[in-house]
Amino acid sequence: MKNLKFLLIIFLSFGLVNCESELDIEPAQSVSIGAALGTADGVKKVLIGTYAEAGQSSTFGGYSHIMSELIGNDDEVSWEGTFLAPREMFTKSMLSDNGLVGGHWNNSYEVINQANLVLDNSSNISDATERATVEGEALFLRALTYFDLVKFFGGVPLRTAGVTNYGADLDIARSTADEIYAQVISDLTDAYAKLPTSNGEFADRYAAQALLARVYMQQGNYASALVAANDVLQNSGHSLASSFAGAFNNDSDGPEDIFAFQVTSQDGSNVLISHYADQPYGGRGGDIVVDTYRTLFDSTSDVRLGFFYYSGFNGGILTRKYTNEYGNVPTIRVAEMHLIRAEANFRLGSSTGLAPLTEINALRGRSGAPALSSLSLDLIFNERQLELGFEGHILHDKKRFGKSIAGLPANSSRLVCPIPQSEMDSNSLMTQNPGY
Repeated sequence: MKNLKFLLIIFLSFGLVNCESELDIEPAQSVSIGAALGTADGVKKVLIGTYAEAGQSSTFGGYSHIMSELIGNDDEVSWEGTFLAPREMFTKSMLSDNGLVGGHWNNSYEVINQANLVLDNSSNISDATERATVEGEALFLRALTYFDLVKFFGGVPLRTAGVTNYGADLDIARSTADEIYAQVISDLTDAYAKLPTSNGEFADRYAAQALLARVYMQQGNYASALVAANDVLQNSGHSLASSFAGAFNNDSDGPEDIFAFQVTSQDGSNVLISHYADQPYGGRGGDIVVDTYRTLFDSTSDVRLGFFYYSGFNGGILTRKYTNEYGNVPTIRVAEMHLIRAEANFRLGSSTGLAPLTEINALRGRSGAPALSSLSLDLIFNERQLELGFEGHILHDKKRFGKSIAGLPANSSRLVCPIPQSEMDSNSLMTQNPGY
């Protein structure tokens, strides 16, 4: 079934059927993977399809954000919807047949396989510069996806070659989390070397470097995170939007978007709208309400405190970060790089780029929040919540800072997703996460 789905994607993207030609070799109803990837144009079209696959709702079109927020929150947000799968996440009672978990896993490996196929066939691109860019983008997408998987599941199967024969023995054991992190870092390092400094709405050198800063931070490698974040802030040309509101609901990438998944009325997916927005904005009326979250703010002058509205459907308080049904999905923002650099400097006792207190206060100043007189790790953690709330960071941040979640320690097995039951049934070498 996955093979058929992939062939369908290739067929739709190529439009190569010509029933009038007697020279057609492939059946008129399909294009083989070999034929599809046998030309430079074909490889590049499959790469575009990989972006589209990664931007599906099950992963970076929204549920990667939502899963983190639901699993990682205590009472800052509340799940008010009727769907069982997200409620299991919110109550930390996931089962191995959870639909969101299964969808996330399957979509992630579809992205990885398509990225692998691009890399396997990139030699069909004769122009060296063009080939390097295509390879860099595929490496970025593979790294982004594996990093997401390792944060939710721990060690997972590591595939670095494309699969085209789904009738073969595809059973594969899990790699360790350390092995997945090593692959992610290797991919992003290679991507940084191959990608141009600017690449339109696609991944460029600084998207790879920004993601690498996030990866290093999650590992606790603060020195490397500092170098990567500082490089992005000093050299990428990206900057904070002039207002906090300007960072969200954009139809095209703004100055703060280091990387975002593109959404239009015809293409892309922004499921964040479905769950965070009220009905007039194309949502379900606010499945996720954020009443208690607002108590985290320390000043009424902070415009981020006012970046909410009341739902006319359930009376809850909703974030204004997601009110444009066809707005792009922010994936990496400049604000996060400032927070990474400030935290890394604070932990290391350094002042690369800016002193950490100065950097935090500059970010707060954009939103009209008063300057802090001193800094601590708890204040940095809180500032990440205020600035990056509902953007998919909270579970991973709380684990990184060792914060308890709903009375559970940060290393609780209930805060790790189960391996989907479908994977357990089909892969004889797979082992389940503890507690499931």
